Amino acid sequence: MILNYLALFMIIVVLIMLYYTFIFLHELPYEVAKHRNHPQQDAIYVACWLSLFTLHALWPFIFLWALTHREIGTVTASTEGVPPSDFAARLSQLEARIKQIEENPAVSKKGSGAK
Repeated sequence: MILNYLALFMIIVVLIMLYYTFIFLHELPYEVAKHRNHPQQDAIYVACWLSLFTLHALWPFIFLWALTHREIGTVTASTEGVPPSDFAARLSQLEARIKQIEENPAVSKKGSGAK
């Protein structure tokens, strides 16, 4: 009698594990899209659930869709230890140089050492 209850308990546990494994695999494209900051992650989430109606025939395409975006990191200049007045001075020098180049391009080539 105890073996019957043990077998019933094991069947229930296995079914619960299968259910959660199915849900985990089902939402895997959405998790990948969320991790990669995909701009269409909400659409991928909806497509994952709509793929249930096609018996997951669309799931591989949704997974590839989620993999197509990788956020490229931006490079930022470090401003630690540099006073803001230096930035303003350098900016004004660069603006003057650009204005000089726009007015007379031949002078900029001669001044830069290019021949």
